[in-house]
Amino acid sequence: MAHDNPVQAPRDRLNPVVFHGSVAGIVVFLALTMLFTEQAGAFFDAGLAWVSKTFGWYYMLAIVAYLVFVILIGVSRYGSIRLGPDHSRPEFSLLSWSAMLFAAGIGIDLLFFSVAEPVAHYLAPPDLTPESQAAMRNAVVQTYLHWGVSGWGLYVLMGMALAYFSYRHRLPLAIRSALYPLLGKRIHGPIGNAVDITAVISTVFGIATSLGIGVMQLNYGLAYMFDVPESLSVQIILIALVVILATISVVSGVEKGIRRLSEFNMLLALALMLFVLFQGNTLVLLDKLVINAGDYLSGFVGKSFDTYAFAGEEAQEWKMWWTIFFWGWWIAWTPFVGLFLARISRGRTIREFVAGALFIPLAFMMVWMSIFGNSGIDLVANQGVTELGVQALNTPQTTMYTLLEYYPFVSITAAVVTVLGIVFFITSADSGALVLANFTSILSDVNHDAPVRLRIFWSVIIGLITIALLMAGGLAALQSAVVITALPFSLVIFAIMVGMVKALKLEGSKADARRQIAGSAPGGDWRERLDRALDTSTRAGAAATLEHSIRPAMTQFAQELESRGQTANVTEEHAEGESLPNLTLQVDFGDATSFVYQVCPHRMRTPSFIPADDDYYVRLDVYLAEGGQDKDLNGYTRGQVIGDLVAEYERHLHFLALAGQQGNIQAMPGTIGEPPEDATQG
Repeated sequence: MAHDNPVQAPRDRLNPVVFHGSVAGIVVFLALTMLFTEQAGAFFDAGLAWVSKTFGWYYMLAIVAYLVFVILIGVSRYGSIRLGPDHSRPEFSLLSWSAMLFAAGIGIDLLFFSVAEPVAHYLAPPDLTPESQAAMRNAVVQTYLHWGVSGWGLYVLMGMALAYFSYRHRLPLAIRSALYPLLGKRIHGPIGNAVDITAVISTVFGIATSLGIGVMQLNYGLAYMFDVPESLSVQIILIALVVILATISVVSGVEKGIRRLSEFNMLLALALMLFVLFQGNTLVLLDKLVINAGDYLSGFVGKSFDTYAFAGEEAQEWKMWWTIFFWGWWIAWTPFVGLFLARISRGRTIREFVAGALFIPLAFMMVWMSIFGNSGIDLVANQGVTELGVQALNTPQTTMYTLLEYYPFVSITAAVVTVLGIVFFITSADSGALVLANFTSILSDVNHDAPVRLRIFWSVIIGLITIALLMAGGLAALQSAVVITALPFSLVIFAIMVGMVKALKLEGSKADARRQIAGSAPGGDWRERLDRALDTSTRAGAAATLEHSIRPAMTQFAQELESRGQTANVTEEHAEGESLPNLTLQVDFGDATSFVYQVCPHRMRTPSFIPADDDYYVRLDVYLAEGGQDKDLNGYTRGQVIGDLVAEYERHLHFLALAGQQGNIQAMPGTIGEPPEDATQG
């Protein structure tokens, strides 16, 4: 029988299996690494060599497959689907969103590699004559491969999947949610826990690698400016200080701490880049930028598949320490950056998300790497600064400061680089702690973040892992560990691709059903319909419509369905700060997608062009599983509400028939009951 059910708000809580499983694995690693430092370093080196030799070809193919997948999804018919309910809109402006993409996905590594990597590729290329014109032209292009759309395709894939399943279908903001089309409710069991534990451990190593690289850069910067010694003990102190600052930032949340730091750092990095451009040989640098971009675009496919199979042993070792390391590093960072991108991209369409997250960071990266890389190569090749070349091959953290010595105001620019490093360090650590806390929590609302104490815990753990890896051998150990831990997670990403395709096909079937069965307009005299369109209803009028039309219509419809052997339920709940209830009719179909029809009252500001006695009016908005329908039921009679219910129910049955014909009947949870973006709750 149809009835009203009271709804109790669930609370955010720890996911004990994922949390304790992840912590146990990390504690074992910390203990073994700190107690057996030499053996750990040897193990990491051997593991990297084995993975590169055995799975190098696989990493090359996987990275291309991930990128092709997201581009195809973005340009397909599914690109118009929103990462959230149909009525949702982006939370952050394009500028703020771009700044956070830049800070989370690139971070301090941009300072570490932007001079060192192009110079290293010029001096020691894998298959060209060192210090030749060909090596000079190829150096920045090779750097583009490691930092360009190939890696960002991974971030976009994970961010798109997490945002889609969490914000559109109200599944947890966790990796397991992207496997729902394959596993169904089993994602809440051992398989889902294992996937999330793998993601947490992979994320921790990816972030620790970046922070380890960052602290080496920061230590040298302080040594350069203040004669602070370069040593492991100093790096441990720096990690502790940055963890404290990151904790303060992460406690303040995405909207305040992380967003503001990201915007500040993007502007500071832009200023430094323009300074180097205009203080250097500007026209030559711009010429080289255009050539680098053209070479990257024209040679992208060939470089993406180049395994150096016909080159010598030295080229294979180069591939291991450069390309395979970078692909493993991108994979290890994918859960972290993917979840962070999902967290800041709610409300954007898939197409907008794919285009923005692929090409906004790419554009900045190409300009940055070309200006700094070509400036460094020019110093080595044409001005005889051999010291810079030696540093690029042996101590890459020093190269940015050495480059700036050949420009005016080095004391100021060195300070800017150090500040950039500190803030990048903090934004990577705080966003990483936030993501890990969300991964290991069961959140009552996907729009919430995990409790503060859990964010603090993960901030400390990230610092400890970074210290352990530095103790085990510095940069080499960091590189080895990240490639090894990324291998199993790369398989999870392929499973996510399959789940995404199944879910989007189901979404397409629903859209086809809505197009093929047109809904009937409400009955009644046309003057009554015009009155309803112009009506700015009072709360009393909305309450009367709910009480005398909508609730009886839902109840009568549910009772009729139950009399025909179907399972139908009417529930009622009150949103915080709203006295009028949300009413929801749900009809279940076993393993197939449920029919959901919800009516939510929302207090809205009265448009200035409509004469009214009050500044606000109340809408009674209709929500289906996929989100708001821009339909207000104010003034509807009981018969008109039932007519709309029948029309939507017919569409849903047609959708189930289409999905069944395609063998894609697996149910997906829905997103309902959220106010439109311009609603003002009373």
